[in-house]
Amino acid sequence: MSKFSNERLIEIAKLFLRLGIIGFGGPAAHIALMEDEVVNRRGWLERGQFLDLIGATNLIPGPNSTEMAIHVGYLYGGLPGLFLAGFCFILPAVSITAILARIYTQYGSLPEIAPILAGIKPVVIAIIIGALYRLGKKAIYKQEQTQIFLAIATGVIILLFLGINQVIALLAGGLLGATLLLITGKNRDLGNGSIGMFIGGLSISSTIKTASVASSTILTPSLWELGLFFLKVGSILFGSGYVLVAFLQGELVDKYNWLTQQQLLDAIAIGQFTPGPVLSTSTFIGYIILGIPGAIVATIGIFLPSFCFVFAFNPLIPKMRQSKYASAFLDAVNASALALMVFVTLRLAQSTFIEPSFQIIDVAIAVVAAVLVIRFKVNPAWLVLGGAMVGWILSSLL
Repeated sequence: MSKFSNERLIEIAKLFLRLGIIGFGGPAAHIALMEDEVVNRRGWLERGQFLDLIGATNLIPGPNSTEMAIHVGYLYGGLPGLFLAGFCFILPAVSITAILARIYTQYGSLPEIAPILAGIKPVVIAIIIGALYRLGKKAIYKQEQTQIFLAIATGVIILLFLGINQVIALLAGGLLGATLLLITGKNRDLGNGSIGMFIGGLSISSTIKTASVASSTILTPSLWELGLFFLKVGSILFGSGYVLVAFLQGELVDKYNWLTQQQLLDAIAIGQFTPGPVLSTSTFIGYIILGIPGAIVATIGIFLPSFCFVFAFNPLIPKMRQSKYASAFLDAVNASALALMVFVTLRLAQSTFIEPSFQIIDVAIAVVAAVLVIRFKVNPAWLVLGGAMVGWILSSLL
């Protein structure tokens, strides 16, 4: 039997198809689900490997959670696993989005699933907190590293509150933190015990702002032009899929007039309430611009660079660990990524529990889910399904 057997490929396909179906909540939740499955339950990777992949993923363009899926598939299943993991993780979101795009073009509206999402959102926060607890517990015991970690994380959080771009904050934390680790000589095995976490570069502040009114004439690009646009975006998009919003507003609406403002807002809504990667928004946009061929070209264009980046960068990660300087940088990036994760989680909690008013029911759902995932180690998949059911029941009763 070969190192990367058919059995492994089947395992990869089944896991990432399921994660693609239940993966609500954005990149932080997706990677929390992956960590639970591939580290805790299946043992495909050691926690140190997983954390190093997170740090590395934050440094290359493309959607974080999709690239993490591709990384895991590559390590566990070789080159076939690389393509299979990415394809299976993306497929559910793309398929659902294409169906919704067809409904949208025929009826001009989207199905109402707000009650289901209302139940899922607090569960997603609990899942993220559970993963944060698991990855953080091990590092807390390394007392000689705690002060360094806190210094790096605090610095990055301050930069974020000052409005510094997330990628710049991540790189600043990596460079300054690496210098501190090298000076103190305390970067030994930090990657294997780090509480470095997973959502570096996540843009939680990229919201659509009212732009100047574009021309009322909507233009239709060629298939080639549409594909090149999304290939360009996929090649330069740092952080999470939420950063995509800025590109779409600035170019598709304001510059090229390929979409109306309302179509863009509806496309973003699709990306928010479908599971899997937010970049499946490109499928919706491609469909409403050029039908099925447009959906295919847009989807391939935006996701293809991620496969190429992971294939090129993955073999370099072990070599980074062998270099004292590169290893210290990777350790500091991991610590910086945790700071970004904390920042994002606070913002998510604010929007879920406080805005527009305090929601005691949502808090109760999150607390119960957190206890189940941390204390009783309930599979997050069941929690997501349970949250959806609770949301639906509450909407029927209230």
